[in-house]
Amino acid sequence: MDLPVMPPLKPMLAKAVAKIPPGMQYEAKWDGFRALVFRDGDELEIGSRSAKPLNRYFPELVAALAELLPPRCVVDGEIVIARDGRLDFEALTERIHPADSRVRLLAEQMPASFIAFDLLALGDDSLLGTPQAERRAALERAVGGAPAPLHLAPATTDRELAERWFEQFEGAGLDGVVAKPLDGGYRPDQRAMFKIKHARTADVVVAGYRLAKNAPVLGSLLLGLYDAKGVLQHVGVSSAFSAKHRAELVEALEPLRMDDPSGHPWADWANEAAHEANRLPGSVNRWNAKKDASWVALRPELVCEVGYDHMEGTRFRHTTQFKRWRDDREPSSCTYDQLAEPVSFDLAEVLGGGR
Repeated sequence: MDLPVMPPLKPMLAKAVAKIPPGMQYEAKWDGFRALVFRDGDELEIGSRSAKPLNRYFPELVAALAELLPPRCVVDGEIVIARDGRLDFEALTERIHPADSRVRLLAEQMPASFIAFDLLALGDDSLLGTPQAERRAALERAVGGAPAPLHLAPATTDRELAERWFEQFEGAGLDGVVAKPLDGGYRPDQRAMFKIKHARTADVVVAGYRLAKNAPVLGSLLLGLYDAKGVLQHVGVSSAFSAKHRAELVEALEPLRMDDPSGHPWADWANEAAHEANRLPGSVNRWNAKKDASWVALRPELVCEVGYDHMEGTRFRHTTQFKRWRDDREPSSCTYDQLAEPVSFDLAEVLGGGR
């Protein structure tokens, strides 16, 4: 492979802001795996956000993109899987599997798509220093009108339209809007864009915690919500605490610590089959199988309020932000019913905006 922009390369990133800024190019914020695709004739490499190769996990995309992309190019985008008219991130994570036979079976049953939203190189030319507006025009010429599974991400310079996208597209599984300066070049591994995400709060049960990697202090709180059957489901974590607060929290939570966790709602977490029926903490990390997944069980008697931006099925998509303790709330009252339900929106209508 001999391209003007070569792997490994980390993509340009975005910093969080509260409002959609004026005078920029706006796109939907996709909820998938960020990926850079490098194609040089018959050679094609898909790299993750951390520059790890993804080819083996998405064989159907390797074959399709080798047919649909220009012969020599580097494209930035997102790998997504859609089900029932919305994005399905959980189906995407199932692809990170050590068994090639399992990956290929999933590729046939639920194939992935690639959403292209930036062009870093074309032919013998690097576009890293080219302004965003010109890169977008070149991207439209290069992949506009391509058939599935390659899609051109919708983009606009109309701020009012971006505001509507922000409200509507969440119903298709997207989680906000990205704003890109029109005159900016592509800056790998730098936060040169802006992301605007939904901000909501929920009251959750604190049912355990993990220790930090290198010190006997709290690493993250393990959070739960009760489902319609009264089962406490693990829904995410909260970990943004100061070093002093982390040490204090371990001491404060000690009275709730269960030396014998057999009666805990998540006591079966070490049984891999149990994760199929309920959402439990500690399942194998497919990106890092050696990662320590152990945790400390607490009696589920404590409630806290957290901030979150996006739900993925039955869990918080990203790490939540601790707000405050809720001594006035009973753990049993912390159910899924309190969570905001976005109005359903068909993903096909989102993708149609990129044509």
